[in-house]
Amino acid sequence: MHDHNHPHHHSHDHMHHHAATGNIALAFFINLGFAAVELIGGLWTNSIAILSDAFHDFGDSLSLAVAWRLQKVSERPGDARYSYGYKRFSLLGALFISTVLLVGSVFIIKACVERIVTPQEPNAEGMLGLAVFGVLVNGFAALRLKKGGSISERAVMLHMMEDVLGWLAVLVVSVVMLFVRVPILDPLLSIAISCWVLWNVYRNMRATFRILLQHTPSEIDVERLKNEIVALPEVASIHDLHLWSLDGQRNVSTLHAVTVAPLDTEAQIALKRKIRFICEQNGIEHATIELETTGEDCGLTHCWH
Repeated sequence: MHDHNHPHHHSHDHMHHHAATGNIALAFFINLGFAAVELIGGLWTNSIAILSDAFHDFGDSLSLAVAWRLQKVSERPGDARYSYGYKRFSLLGALFISTVLLVGSVFIIKACVERIVTPQEPNAEGMLGLAVFGVLVNGFAALRLKKGGSISERAVMLHMMEDVLGWLAVLVVSVVMLFVRVPILDPLLSIAISCWVLWNVYRNMRATFRILLQHTPSEIDVERLKNEIVALPEVASIHDLHLWSLDGQRNVSTLHAVTVAPLDTEAQIALKRKIRFICEQNGIEHATIELETTGEDCGLTHCWH
């Protein structure tokens, strides 16, 4: 007997989701405006770090626009086509941004290597002015996104943090170059930042693929969950326990509980309520519970074992 009454945490979710969409939108507009400023500034100061960052930011804006759109789509409730809702669409946004970052970093490293081979002298004063502006603007956007929890917000926050670090690097280099002539510092720093970005892209992609491949959510202690349910006096054992996550935040579970003795309808409802409460305490938002008696063969035991 399946049970479909699950409590809705709708209003809280809705608020959180709208904040996520708003944060990504803000990041998009900041990035786009900033890329234009950088392009002009990069040409004016003859700095590869700033120019490559400008192209990088145009790429970012593109991927942010996609993430923004997908985050909006992910807010839709379930329908006939996607019964679980559209939560996973936000994962596509995270994957897309990660891919853009990956490709972008490779191009930046290539440009930097060319600059190391044939150094050019950038305008240090201009770089310094742009760097201060860059740190402030991107720092503001990163702080806004740091509060967000969704995977796509985290991917976007990485973008912003990476821009902040990039500008801090430009700041340091431009101050040094005001006093000493070392044009090689410009490309060397760009390479260091790109490596940091690639490491984070790897971590983000790994998390995204784990969710897509229905990896058991790492924050859930499966043994503890089983023990707590089996500890209920009415439950003899449980099987076919499946746990997965829709988008890294909302966890779903299905399980079959075998009762010690046949229960009447009232007792069944009460037991399901208890099991559902245990699931919620363990971080599972939506649990589907099927009850069976000891001798019953549910016909599923062989499927995944």
